[in-house]
Amino acid sequence: MEATAIDQAKLEAFAARAISDIAAAYGGVMVSLGSKLGLYKAMAGAGPLSARQVAARAGCAERYVREWLNAQAASGYIDYHAESDTYELSPEHAVVLADDTSPAYIAPAWNVPASMFIDEQKA
Repeated sequence: MEATAIDQAKLEAFAARAISDIAAAYGGVMVSLGSKLGLYKAMAGAGPLSARQVAARAGCAERYVREWLNAQAASGYIDYHAESDTYELSPEHAVVLADDTSPAYIAPAWNVPASMFIDEQKA
C-alpha cells in the first residue's frame, strides 16, 4: 500500500469534529436521563436548588443527581452558583427541557438516538 501524505490541518479539523460528536452524544444521554427522571421538571421555576433539593423533588438519589447536575452545568444546560453550591434551570431552558406543553419542548427527542444505539448492538 502506498503511503499517503496527511494534511495535518484536515486531520485536526476532523478529529475535533469527531470529538464534538462524541460530546454531543454524551450530552444527549444526560438530557434523556434528566427528562426521564423528571429532573428538569423538578428544577423548572424553582430558582436555585441544592443537589439534595433537586434529588428530593425528583425522588432520586442525591449522589447521582449531583453528578448529573455537574454534567449539565459543565455543558451549559443549567447554571451553577458556586457561592451557594446551588443549581438553576433558566426559564428559557425550562421551556425547551421541562415544559411538555411548549412547542419548543425537545427533551424526548434524545430517545431516538438512544434507541438507535440499542438497535446498533443487534446488527
